Amino acid sequence: MKIFNNPSKEIWPQLTLRPQLELEFLESSVRNVLNRVRKSGDNALRELTLQFDKVSVQHLLVSKGEFDGAEKSLSSTLKEAIRTAAHNIEKFHAAQKRESIKIETTPGVTCWRNGVPIEKVGIYIPGGSAPLFSTVLMLGIPARLAGCKEVLLCSPPDKSGAINAAILFAAQLVGVTSVFKVGGAQAIAAMGFGTESIGKVYKIFGPGNQYVTKAKQLIMEEGVAIDMPAGPSEVLVMADESANPSFVAADLLSQAEHGEDSQVILVVNNEALVPAIQKEIERQLSALPRKTIAEKSLLNSRVIIIGNEKQAIDFVNEYAPEHLIINMQNADNIVGKIINAGSVFLGNYSPEAIGDYASGTNHTLPTNGYAKAFAGVSLESFMKYITYQRLTEEGIQKLGPVVEQMAEAEQLIGHKMAVRVRLESLKK
Repeated sequence: MKIFNNPSKEIWPQLTLRPQLELEFLESSVRNVLNRVRKSGDNALRELTLQFDKVSVQHLLVSKGEFDGAEKSLSSTLKEAIRTAAHNIEKFHAAQKRESIKIETTPGVTCWRNGVPIEKVGIYIPGGSAPLFSTVLMLGIPARLAGCKEVLLCSPPDKSGAINAAILFAAQLVGVTSVFKVGGAQAIAAMGFGTESIGKVYKIFGPGNQYVTKAKQLIMEEGVAIDMPAGPSEVLVMADESANPSFVAADLLSQAEHGEDSQVILVVNNEALVPAIQKEIERQLSALPRKTIAEKSLLNSRVIIIGNEKQAIDFVNEYAPEHLIINMQNADNIVGKIINAGSVFLGNYSPEAIGDYASGTNHTLPTNGYAKAFAGVSLESFMKYITYQRLTEEGIQKLGPVVEQMAEAEQLIGHKMAVRVRLESLKK
């Protein structure tokens, strides 16, 4: 990790950059995949799966027998852990339901808003070196609570042509409608355009690498909604003298092991804290099975030393991290000044890994600085809100003249007449 001691604000834009592929190459590659799927459907999916995942898959839809086999193959302890996490996630998201409240804005004019589920949604689950079955819970549970009728799930197959057993178990547990063996940008294309096997959805959810993220952004041009731009994972840890160096190192490495293009940032208020944390990173890194991935991620990562608390907070808000861990003595005071972050973890005993799996909050979050404008997935992400209004005779008489004046000023006389004919009818 590169160290920057009290960097000037002039170089903050450089320090907040995320690692990324050459944009022109990335976009052209993904557009090619999307066009192939649009043109050739399932055949393109099979060809691309063979090309990228090195496996031939004839039947894209996961069968009931595969679901049954997956459940039997998992240990009872893992299944119970998944159920426990699902319970907490459901409890947290169920509490997000809103009551429909009717408001009388003017006597005789009543307005209200009702949430209705998005009918068809697609879920993308990364499944390469780290099959994220936890994301199935994070997306499938709020989809079920919202009342979505069709919930499709796509995930890349392994070398044997199978979907990870825990992914299948979680999908069945949360009520996913159907699961397909396809990953990468081609999976996003399949759900966005529809193929012979995979139905077209109205909104696509789920994290992924830069190819998946770019595919989601491009599919929006086709009129398909997405949850947010959620690319490679990232964490920013704020630490002071009260932080345990081994905890800080573990939190940084837990994100670094996600992928080579993940990024971790450490912000400390004192240069003297850095050696102990670096020593712990080296010690813990040597024991990680995904050591090589974490090492490459750390090359994209930084230590920022900022002695002034206000400036440190300003830097965090400028970076807008996906995950923010505030491991500082006055964390409760600092958190109130954080306005740009996906999810925040407070204190020595709140590792980001807990939120990844089982605390109940959603781990599908905005990355790459998008936390400045986007929130993480919630129950409402799977719903759309329709507004309603009803006017009585009194209501049109009171509010109608207001609209007539405004419509005439905008030179939209048809709008004025829509009110006028009603007011005239009440005079008869």
